[in-house]
Amino acid sequence: MSETRSYPRRVKTEAGEIEFRLMSRADEAAVLAFAQKLPTHDLLFLPRNISEPKVLSAWLNEIDRGDIVSLLALRDGVVVGCGTLVRDRHSWSPHVGEIRMVVSPDVRGQGAGRALSQETFAIALSAGLEKLSVQMTVDQRSAIALFEGLGFRAEALLRDHVRDAAGATHDIVVLGHNVAQVRAQMEAYGLPGAVEPQV
Repeated sequence: MSETRSYPRRVKTEAGEIEFRLMSRADEAAVLAFAQKLPTHDLLFLPRNISEPKVLSAWLNEIDRGDIVSLLALRDGVVVGCGTLVRDRHSWSPHVGEIRMVVSPDVRGQGAGRALSQETFAIALSAGLEKLSVQMTVDQRSAIALFEGLGFRAEALLRDHVRDAAGATHDIVVLGHNVAQVRAQMEAYGLPGAVEPQV
């Protein structure tokens, strides 16, 4: 799914040099350590609690099957972020991919999240998907702004859609990006590379 991207690749950010590489089973312990340090609210970005070892193991099984691609962001060899592209070829929406992303508070606001979102978006574009979606809690304004900067637009608000460990419910906003439509419009204007992220 990432045939036009090569990894590892490095990007300089205000947080320092960030290395991006594809996640594999060898990363299980490092990703678990990363996930278990995340604030509980950040885990609501994801449909599953990746701080649980059995959930992480199932995630790695999906990577092995090729159902998802996960990109790790590392600083000095430590995982500080993860971007994932999920698609279900056996559903009614094989042309749609979902981006899931979470970044350590240690590197937020320093360009690492933006770089990770651009890299994950590039992987999604190289997969030939026609539409992308991403979801997050409505109070995650910085994350929403990141994806709006990539051309995503709000499509739905799901009220009381997730419940945190304390039992409180939170609204989720779903953002969508119609890659095929935007690409067709840009090609009509003679700008075929316009939906490619600048990384």
